[in-house]
Amino acid sequence: MTTTLRPTEPLQRDADGALSRHYTVCVNSRPVGAVHLATEPGSGPSVARIRELGIEEPDRGRGRGTVAALAAEEVLRGWGCGRIEVSVPADAAPALRLATALGYVVRNRAMEKPLDGAPPELPAGRRGRPMTEAEFVPWLAHAKETYAQSWITRGVPEAEALAKSDRDHAALLPEGLDSEGVDLSVLEHEGTRVGMLWLALRDGWAFVYRVESDEGHRGRGYGRSLMLLAEAQAFAAGRPGVRLNVFAGNTPAERLYESLGYATTTYHLYKDLL
Repeated sequence: MTTTLRPTEPLQRDADGALSRHYTVCVNSRPVGAVHLATEPGSGPSVARIRELGIEEPDRGRGRGTVAALAAEEVLRGWGCGRIEVSVPADAAPALRLATALGYVVRNRAMEKPLDGAPPELPAGRRGRPMTEAEFVPWLAHAKETYAQSWITRGVPEAEALAKSDRDHAALLPEGLDSEGVDLSVLEHEGTRVGMLWLALRDGWAFVYRVESDEGHRGRGYGRSLMLLAEAQAFAAGRPGVRLNVFAGNTPAERLYESLGYATTTYHLYKDLL
């Protein structure tokens, strides 16, 4: 039997140059599933994403998904793409096994923690306060640099990573400290600055964009205190919980979040197309 992808529409081209197309997965011309491919807006034509890949229940377990994924890679090579990305829900174990078997690597994962009961209290001697404008300017430069480096070390070309960092920070902090729905806080311990927290209100939840203990103050539990501060701020804003993203390989952060009760909701994977 032959498994192929059959386009269901002309190739779509957005104003920003992004490409998109839907396909039907066919076995000997019989429809058995669907695929949706697209290039990432703002990332240029070299970065693509499998937005959807599904095989209907009666045809699962026969390798149809594997062949469809490989066929999708061939399509994207034809588009001139050099990298492909995919997001897999944490409860979709078969899809995650398929992706890893095909050579996809976890780059980062989304985590969340519902909140209930009373807001947490910070340890004695620790308090959060708003970041000042004088602190914001050097912090932003540092945040943009380290964020870009996180992508560079995970296979993203330097120029692309730097552009992404500039673009993301401009979108998320359009008015700097005064950006709507954003709290930039400094954690102090007995009057000494020891870390910072970037929390935003997004999609009905609180979202931690950045949590970082200052150099010279790491390994003393301040990261945990910063996360407790995030949860307290989420409670104060009436949000049902906290969400965040963590890069693969950041073992201290992963262990911290898991110890605080955060659970993975989505894995984000990538693969270089040779």
